[in-house]
Amino acid sequence: MNRDELAARLRGACAAVTAAQDELTEIDSHFGDADHGVTMTKIAQAIAGSIPSAGGIKGMLEDAAMEVMMINGGSAVPLWNTWLDGLQEEAPEGEEIDVAGLKAIFAKALEELEDMSGAKVGDKTMMDALIPASEAVAAYTGDSADELFDAAAQAAAQGAEATKQYVSKFGRAKSYGTKTIGTPDAGAVSMSWFFQGLARE
Repeated sequence: MNRDELAARLRGACAAVTAAQDELTEIDSHFGDADHGVTMTKIAQAIAGSIPSAGGIKGMLEDAAMEVMMINGGSAVPLWNTWLDGLQEEAPEGEEIDVAGLKAIFAKALEELEDMSGAKVGDKTMMDALIPASEAVAAYTGDSADELFDAAAQAAAQGAEATKQYVSKFGRAKSYGTKTIGTPDAGAVSMSWFFQGLARE
């Protein structure tokens, strides 16, 4: 996969998140500040706006992380900055990345975010979508980027859907306890939408 193809997938991911703004706001209004949709639109626009017309893959991801870091407000901002920064750490300087390279950048990004967040599957956070998606990438044994992203998107969607069954253990929603059962986690849903967008060509 070349840099332009990855850039197109990133733009698609950002478009999917932006299109879901109202859905994310509605979910977050139940037990949060009802700002997740707006925050994620800002993050998506920052990532999409940071993609240069030329340059290597590492620089592209580095720019995305920097732009997200500049956003004010929203608990999602430092989490997404950490994840994006993790993606660039193992990214190639050049304009080509193969399946092995994709597996490496997603593994490093998950490692970085796990160190920061401390959340696990079942805690009703963005990690409920990201961890399964990252595990699907790690488990993929083929050589098709399309199949890799499809597997990740499917795992992220299943992970986000599963958050309906969980009790919130982080953030403002934590204080609502078992009342949060039945409502998905907004952070997991937004991460799922990002992976759905990555999977679209």
